[in-house]
Amino acid sequence: QVPLVESGGGLVQAGGSLRLSCTASLRAPYSNVMAYFRQAPGKEREFVSAIVRTDGRLYYADSVKGRFTISKDNPKNTIYLQMNDLKPEDTSVYYCAATSACSGYGCYRKVIYNHWGQGTQVTVSA
Repeated sequence: QVPLVESGGGLVQAGGSLRLSCTASLRAPYSNVMAYFRQAPGKEREFVSAIVRTDGRLYYADSVKGRFTISKDNPKNTIYLQMNDLKPEDTSVYYCAATSACSGYGCYRKVIYNHWGQGTQVTVSA
């Protein structure tokens, strides 16, 4: 069983919106923290946003603050990333990730996430 299943990527013009979804089949506590990272060709995988499902803590990269919103639906074991005012530099493969716990700056670090989705392509045209 695939631990994290993503959906919602696609092609959109600059200024448009997309919503990504990630559903976890992991049992608690292995998906207590869920996050999105992204990776553009030739670049490192970078943090986008995270949510702690148990207490609602939210984390955002500076580059997406005010434009992206992460949310959760715990009964569905699903998180959402609403992406508004998309820019060409947001073009990447977006990966969902999960881990059991994080604290502070640690929530931004990809090394603490031990489950990953297959990735979904987001392309923003100018």
